[in-house]
Amino acid sequence: MAASVQAAATLMQPTKLSLASKNGVQLRSSQSISKAFGLEHPAAGGRLSCSLQTDIKEFAQKCADVSKIAGFALATSALVVSGAGAEGVPKRLTYDEIQSKTYMEVKGTGTANQCPTIQGGLDKFAFKAGKYNMKKFCLEPTSFTVKAEGVSKNAPPEFQNTKLMTRLTYTLDEIEGPFEVSPDGTVKFEEKDGIDYAAVTVQLPGGERVPFLFTVKQLVASGKPENFSGEFLVPSYRGSSFLDPKGRGGSTGYDNAVALPAGGRGDEEELTKENIKDPSSSKGNITLSVTGTKPDSGEVIGVFESIQPSDTDLGAKAPKDVKIQGIWYAQLEQ
Repeated sequence: MAASVQAAATLMQPTKLSLASKNGVQLRSSQSISKAFGLEHPAAGGRLSCSLQTDIKEFAQKCADVSKIAGFALATSALVVSGAGAEGVPKRLTYDEIQSKTYMEVKGTGTANQCPTIQGGLDKFAFKAGKYNMKKFCLEPTSFTVKAEGVSKNAPPEFQNTKLMTRLTYTLDEIEGPFEVSPDGTVKFEEKDGIDYAAVTVQLPGGERVPFLFTVKQLVASGKPENFSGEFLVPSYRGSSFLDPKGRGGSTGYDNAVALPAGGRGDEEELTKENIKDPSSSKGNITLSVTGTKPDSGEVIGVFESIQPSDTDLGAKAPKDVKIQGIWYAQLEQ
């Protein structure tokens, strides 16, 4: 607290309000603050003054300018004190470097949302045939695109770039399962456990928001290390006990909207999908590629591309295809 007050006081020191005479109020503003907020710095020895002898409206306007500059200075001091953490994407660390850091060293840096990398090693898959256990499997998305109609009229549907609306908590981690390397060089992985889902919401260029559940639940992927793929389960974004604003749910709540009696408008086809909630799961597909290995430590890194459906609002909306691209990291042990 004392450091914050001292920083604010230091920044405010060059700006002084003083009564130069009985008939005027004068402001001495430092050149740095004037330039920072787009104000012309007065010439050497120049001063901004609010003369009490001028018209009352002019006096009020000039004094308002004085108060604005002072307010800007205070806001700047607050930014200096509290905004030092925004330094962009942090450096990607190895697994051992991440483990050597304390909680306070990681907190607020963005490192917790990153998958580890490896230093050295080989740029190919270099593990012998056999059965392994894949652990510490981490998937970090670097791109979210959604297949939707273009902004221009009659444009065909295509994958569009999006803006992330949720926090940086979309990375999947601590996933594990059996990993097998066959004598012919093919590999097979089965996902069994871990933090294997994350709720994410993105926004399309037109303003529409698309929520989805990024996941690799029950993934079974096989193929060559350079390109092995498989299907996974995509659970419903909301569970069957979720109640919509009208109190309707899959396993609880009303059967239809209040004031829409059963047998009447509530059974019309256009409202059926809103009344009958469908929390069933769907399928997605992911392709993984190995880009580097470190056999002595059992570490593997690579890239992935996943395509999965978005949220359906419990069956009320048609799902959109979401393409997720990113990097992954894992450890293999026998």
